[in-house]
Amino acid sequence: MRLACQSGTHHCEHVTCRAACLALLSRAMSTLVAELLQDPALPDKVAVLQQALESERERRESFYEEVSEEVKAEFINGEVVMHSPAKARHIGVRQRLEKLLSTFCQIHRLGAVYAEKSLCVFPRNDYEPDVVFFGAERAALIEPVTMKFPIPDFICEILSESTERRDRGVKFRDYEAHGVGEYWLVDPERELVEQYLPRGGAYELALKSGSGEVASAVVSGFRIPIRALFDDAENLRVLREILA
Repeated sequence: MRLACQSGTHHCEHVTCRAACLALLSRAMSTLVAELLQDPALPDKVAVLQQALESERERRESFYEEVSEEVKAEFINGEVVMHSPAKARHIGVRQRLEKLLSTFCQIHRLGAVYAEKSLCVFPRNDYEPDVVFFGAERAALIEPVTMKFPIPDFICEILSESTERRDRGVKFRDYEAHGVGEYWLVDPERELVEQYLPRGGAYELALKSGSGEVASAVVSGFRIPIRALFDDAENLRVLREILA
């Protein structure tokens, strides 16, 4: 079953439209489940699903055994996704955010911040987001030898041509469904930040801007000018304020 938002966009940013899409999806799923429960072939269909999931579980275990620290790879819906090297602009945004967020969290002892190579384990998939924050409770689960990290409290993904569809699609839905309390999407080309926060079981767009400030809802007290993500001089100025 394939549902598309009537706006015609791959990702619906408008709150009202997104709410309508989610309501439509919920009704469609309820209808599908009701139909399956009345289907005499239900046991056969469940067996097919179980077989597919078992095969996927085996591929996931192989992924864990074969993946190395030298590559950025993710396991998404049964497939291994290898990532190509990032552009300098992408790396710069990641480094600026990581620097400010990590420094702030260390000073205030709020938790742990990691970037890019942290393999975060979700119920079905494994992701290596650009920047993640773990609050004190989840950070306590992380040891020096940890290679499979828990689900973060905050995630930032930096958009690129090769990743935007996943960042706005399967990752968005997975983060939304499994307790990621705040999700930022940063567009390094257009120099924009989108901030999504959970409301009523779904993410709601709280901010989309290329100017002004963005204040985290999960990292208490973390508020930065958006320009600090794209401009070295502004980033340094904010860093000095954090350290003061």
